[in-house]
Amino acid sequence: MTLEKSQLNELHWLMEMLHNIDVGLVVLDKEFTVQIFNGFMENHSGLLPREVKGKLIFDLFDEIPRQWFTRKAESVFLLKNKAFTIWEQRPYLFKFDSYRPVTGSADFMYQNTTFIPLLSSTGEVSHLCLLVYDVTDNAVHKQSLKKANEELAILSQTDGLTQLFNRTHWEQCLLAEHKRWSRSQHASSLVMIDIDHFKNVNDSYGHMVGDEVIRHISGLIRHHVRETDVCGRYGGEEFAILLSDTPLKNAFVFAERLRKEVSEAIVKYNDIDINYTISIGIAEVDESIENHEVWIECADAALYKSKETGRNKTSLHPKQV
Repeated sequence: MTLEKSQLNELHWLMEMLHNIDVGLVVLDKEFTVQIFNGFMENHSGLLPREVKGKLIFDLFDEIPRQWFTRKAESVFLLKNKAFTIWEQRPYLFKFDSYRPVTGSADFMYQNTTFIPLLSSTGEVSHLCLLVYDVTDNAVHKQSLKKANEELAILSQTDGLTQLFNRTHWEQCLLAEHKRWSRSQHASSLVMIDIDHFKNVNDSYGHMVGDEVIRHISGLIRHHVRETDVCGRYGGEEFAILLSDTPLKNAFVFAERLRKEVSEAIVKYNDIDINYTISIGIAEVDESIENHEVWIECADAALYKSKETGRNKTSLHPKQV
């Protein structure tokens, strides 16, 4: 009699513990009807255990993908082994609201779920136990860290004033493009741009106005390039644009459109109106260009020709004219 009472107490304590642990616990039979539904599940779903008992899990929670869940559960029944799903693969099994103040940015509770086979006295798997863990804090932290690292990576590649790529990054892109050309022979052109008489702008109006002019040309460059193009600041008032899969004649059309738009624009800074021009040089990669440094030299030589012959014009690499 005492032994029976002791066993009943242990069973009561066990059920009390399972009901109150801070982990979701759901037991399903082979037809996927709910047999046990603990306090965690009750608190987050708003459903009482007596309301869900005997009900099909898919009728209660339509966010559960039936085909995926059935396939997962059937492997557990058949193999008698645990199975898992983590939030990186599937953010949640049950769509519960996130209530944690620390992770207020999450719209829902991220979950890891364990599928556990429950054996009958005959050794057959008769039921399936789901353990649902709230991993919202960890998930949000990991996502925030990933986002911060991505932003840091972008910042490390970007020139602060212009928001174009910095010289280190675009030169790496140019190096990669030259290697790609060596394999594919696809036409690509490098455009070098320099602001005419920029020193006069700084000397006459100050560096704040000079910076505004640099921001202006940078904005126009971003507006005209394609997503596949790589544009960067070469240094000071000089810029570079890598036009991938673009032959010289098309690059010339692009450059002339940009040059004309710049020459017609007015940059306003407080009560100062500035009109400026740019000179441009273009080189298409070919067999004579041994590496990306030579490619820069060729485009720079064409740019120098524009400067020497009157500025506000576009010149092509001499060997390609």
